[in-house]
Amino acid sequence: MSVDVTGVDRDTLLRPVRSVSKRYLVALAVAVGLIGVWLAFYYQQLRHGLIVTNLSDWGSGGGVPWGLYIGAFIWWVGIAHGGIILSAAVRLLGMDTYQPVARLAELLTIAALTCAGIFILIHVGRPDRLVTSVIPAWPTRVQWSPLTWDVTVITAYFVLTATYLGLTIRYDVHRLRDRLPDRFDPLYRALLVGYSEKEDAVVERMVWWIAFAIIIMAPLLLHGGVIPWLFSLLPSMAGWAGGVQGPSFLSIALTSAVSGIIIISAAFRYAYGWEELIPDAVFHGLGKWLGFFSLIFLWLQLQQVITGIFAAPTTLQHAAEVKISTPLYWVAIGLVAVAMLYAFATSLRPDLFSVRALVGLSVGVLAGTLAEKVLFVVEGLQHAHLDVYAGVPGPYVPSAIEISALLGTIGVVVLFFLVVSKVIPVVELHAIEDDHEEVNP
Repeated sequence: MSVDVTGVDRDTLLRPVRSVSKRYLVALAVAVGLIGVWLAFYYQQLRHGLIVTNLSDWGSGGGVPWGLYIGAFIWWVGIAHGGIILSAAVRLLGMDTYQPVARLAELLTIAALTCAGIFILIHVGRPDRLVTSVIPAWPTRVQWSPLTWDVTVITAYFVLTATYLGLTIRYDVHRLRDRLPDRFDPLYRALLVGYSEKEDAVVERMVWWIAFAIIIMAPLLLHGGVIPWLFSLLPSMAGWAGGVQGPSFLSIALTSAVSGIIIISAAFRYAYGWEELIPDAVFHGLGKWLGFFSLIFLWLQLQQVITGIFAAPTTLQHAAEVKISTPLYWVAIGLVAVAMLYAFATSLRPDLFSVRALVGLSVGVLAGTLAEKVLFVVEGLQHAHLDVYAGVPGPYVPSAIEISALLGTIGVVVLFFLVVSKVIPVVELHAIEDDHEEVNP
């Protein structure tokens, strides 16, 4: 399936840059409000320490030194990695159908990586600990520190994505300069330093190779490698250890990323009347990918449950039994399963498809994958081989400060898109051009 949007003019492409609506201002106010609430709570953490979150050596009620902070960190990293994987696949595999949303996926990666970094910052307690703890250990002792590995992975992916995005933006800014706002002229001049149209073919090759590197690194080193390895190589945590964690993390990343792209694409389409630029066919295709990745996610969850309850070591069986007895876990699984079933149903009956329904289900998928990651972290700590928290009563309950951080980072993502959309086109110019040819190495 291919989507022809070459009839869309450049003025349509630049609507977000050249207009400010009441809906934009409302979204801006909401984003700033969420960030403001989080900063107010974060000030209390800076003032009094992590004790205000109840996350300490003995944890909140059930012995959980890691909670929503780390669960949300994994969630944001997954969204970031999945987003750039999808964008890279569009360029590497010639998936022109999704070219109208490729840059949105790249921008989502930048925003999500920023939020992941924020959670590292706030979880170490004081910001200066990044200087006193991480920098001295990086890179000489990176192999011993999960925290330093987290920073390394985020930094590597941020550099790759920023380079990827920066190279493709130059082409658009050069050709749309006379239509872009003059107030950002210093920024555009900086972006176009040394630019010549002769570099376009070279840039295409460079971007192709970066996309190739991203596709290779994702399952081997990034969200299919380092992040799950930090958990799966800890044999003392029965719920974490095991080779299934790598593919499980990667499937959750792709599922979450597709959901995020669907939501953001639908928001821009609704706000700027982009039905022609981002047609239903794009969402229908994204829905199929959501269904496929959801199926893989659910299948891998089944593998973990089956191996955990059938003739498993005592501690692993206990961890698995606790998981399947937790109502929130089944809510998370149900949200993903409903999205999968809807995607498959609309493949058989296209008349059932609705962008609004797909967006609603995507929100549910994001909530479900976040819940699964938080439960993964919390229950892995609560039900370890060495029951160091025995006798500590009560379940883990996220504090208001932790919840405010999650809402604040969502506000950061919204604010990021609101600001960026006023500076550069969030859809590549190539998406509406009919004279662009892929350049392969």
